[in-house]
Amino acid sequence: MKKKELAILLERVEEIEEPDADIEQYSTPATIASELLYFAFMNGDIKDRVVYDLGCGNGILGIGAKVLGAKEVIGIDSDEKMIEVAQSNNAKIGVAVEFRRCDVREVEGKGDTVVMNPPFGAQRENRHADRIFLERALEIAPVVYSILNAGSESFVKSFLPSASIRHFPVAFPLRRRFWFHKKDKKFIPVDIYRVERT
Repeated sequence: MKKKELAILLERVEEIEEPDADIEQYSTPATIASELLYFAFMNGDIKDRVVYDLGCGNGILGIGAKVLGAKEVIGIDSDEKMIEVAQSNNAKIGVAVEFRRCDVREVEGKGDTVVMNPPFGAQRENRHADRIFLERALEIAPVVYSILNAGSESFVKSFLPSASIRHFPVAFPLRRRFWFHKKDKKFIPVDIYRVERT
């Protein structure tokens, strides 16, 4: 499947209807999900691999990984509503992803690859959430693909000094979802990272 075909398929995934701003619940757009997943696929980190999707939200990354041939996919989210949405999307697309309600710090099991769009830790109630996700992801799998704020390279290198890091920029289209959003649509500069334990 080509990247564009994957993006078109993932457009069918329903978004989160009532996201929680405090814990930074933002749906990953299909275009960004397909960029991250295809990056992982082309590096041999999806097909026939055990993939974890941390903070899975509506399940788009985990579902896309399964579409691209992952052997097993486990989606993790602490919010029961998100698990229900993800399971509904899983049935809609017609793949077999296991979704578990669990705090990311309490995830059990090991995989080959983690894919995630973690909270950036921008909200006061959610400070350093990105660190928690990155740290736990690298305990679960040796390779992690993640969306992070643009300009995070120095943080990632200092936080994970022995890791092998590659990244590229993308524009994340953010629709108006919360009262503090001023525009109907805004493009946020982010980077897609591949981080490998060495």
